[in-house]
Amino acid sequence: MTKKTIRFSNASVDYYFAGGLFLLRKIIDQKNAVLITDENVFGHHQSKFKGWNTIVLKAGEEYKVQVAVDAVIEQLIEMEADRKTTLVGIGGGVITDLTGYVASIYMRGIKFGFVPTTLLALVDASIGGKNGIDVGEYKNMIGVIRQPSFILHDLIFLDTLPQNEWRNGFAEIIKHAAIKDASMFRALEENELTFYQKKKKAVCDLIQRNAMIKTKVVQDDEFESGERKLLNFGHTLGHALETQYELSHGEAISIGMTYAVSLSEQLKGFKQKERVVTLLEQYGLPTYARFNRDKVINVLRMDKKKEKDFINFILLEKVGKAVIEPILINKLYETL
Repeated sequence: MTKKTIRFSNASVDYYFAGGLFLLRKIIDQKNAVLITDENVFGHHQSKFKGWNTIVLKAGEEYKVQVAVDAVIEQLIEMEADRKTTLVGIGGGVITDLTGYVASIYMRGIKFGFVPTTLLALVDASIGGKNGIDVGEYKNMIGVIRQPSFILHDLIFLDTLPQNEWRNGFAEIIKHAAIKDASMFRALEENELTFYQKKKKAVCDLIQRNAMIKTKVVQDDEFESGERKLLNFGHTLGHALETQYELSHGEAISIGMTYAVSLSEQLKGFKQKERVVTLLEQYGLPTYARFNRDKVINVLRMDKKKEKDFINFILLEKVGKAVIEPILINKLYETL
């Protein structure tokens, strides 16, 4: 186990890499903790929750909504949770997003931490302090930026991870490589998904590398006034597709990245479009897709990245170097 303490603008986060859930008893007071998880994680690992106060939610992005928040708060009140209580989200991105949001508003804010159980949550969703919920077709429309007290990794959860969740995680890994790490991009090209599934040391190192890429970006720009926007590569179109077509996050972001590199070719002279598309397909992710541009544009008009008639799109100048490009929504409509 490796512990790193990362300082953000007004909080410190303890990262426990290659640890184990057994460490939770050493990190927090079991009597003053409430674990929040979903039916999938609880069903596979029920014994790990023995002796803990636990709230089990339905699994899926469709449950990352205000109704679920209200249900959790009602249960916390029944449990007599107070300002000394620590909430711990044990699950994928839906659980970490929702747990952080509830902890930020319950009694005006209580401590919380995460045990991410999916590859996507390990490398992306649990990191950076963004917590929130969806409103209809608009992803993460309501939320806060507030850092967890700790993030604890236990890779045993990957043993029960479905194949599509592995692909979901690699969409974000490829995103990090495309915008920030050309050498990692090359390493991904040299291997395949099965390599990382079989080699625990390799996937452990890859997770830590990605976690620190995102952490460094967030440290430099915690509240997304500049550099942090680069992490939205593939997400502008991707989020609109995700809610419109019931795609998984990784599938939607992969299609979003495909469109972004096509735009990069047109607007920035990017010469490695096929290299990015090939890598996405190498890891079993979708690339080109047909969709209703009117429906998608309507969602983009309410996107948080929109400023007046422009939307901040993330494009590539080369693999490993991304830039922020304001694009007129009408121009996007024409190119879709």
